[in-house]
Amino acid sequence: MDAAFEQACQASRRGEVPVGAIVLSPAGEILSQAGNRVEELSDPSAHAEMLAMREAARSLGRLRLSGCTLLVTLEPCPMCAAAISHFRIERLIFGAWDPKGGGVDHGPRIFDSRACLHRPEIIGGVRERVSSGLLRGFFRNIRNSF
Repeated sequence: MDAAFEQACQASRRGEVPVGAIVLSPAGEILSQAGNRVEELSDPSAHAEMLAMREAARSLGRLRLSGCTLLVTLEPCPMCAAAISHFRIERLIFGAWDPKGGGVDHGPRIFDSRACLHRPEIIGGVRERVSSGLLRGFFRNIRNSF
């Protein structure tokens, strides 16, 4: 999770919402890592999870990330949760919960839908205080800059 936090910090320094993600191979090796790049790329889909999963699939040369683990500092949004299902991620581990924008334990609860293609093992709240602190600090700085 430390590598995901580093990606979140790098995203924050770029002026992005501080979210970081890592994809681990079935053997536990880092396949890819990314932080949010929504503003930089002018792409609303450039969430850390999406970028990390796309890169991991490219590095493995396959569509599915079966057996892989996704670590992310914030509960994935509905878009990312749906992509996690399509990529066939085996295990999702996330830090802070997102009551407003989450799609796993909040909002549409993508993996609870009967239409969901694949349901990963889910572990939420891992180092939640650190993840929440990064986000609170980022948004506090934005509010204070006005």
